[in-house]
Amino acid sequence: MAHDADAQKASKHWLWLLLLPWIAMIWVPSYNKIEPTLWDFPYFYWYQLLWVLISAVITVFVYIKTKDRSKGAGKAGGAQ
Repeated sequence: MAHDADAQKASKHWLWLLLLPWIAMIWVPSYNKIEPTLWDFPYFYWYQLLWVLISAVITVFVYIKTKDRSKGAGKAGGAQ
């Protein structure tokens, strides 16, 4: 039981990664510019769209790292 609590506590450290997209979007002066353009999209727009994709990848990664593996282990045999 103590090992499960330690593992769960350690897995919660992955949640800090979810702050990266928030920090990237809240700090507007870092991307409040037109140049460089990408396919005629100003930097202001493609930077934000890029963070939509990055945020999705980070969210999936954090989910995988923090999900409780003991719940899925009991369901492997199926309900009978």
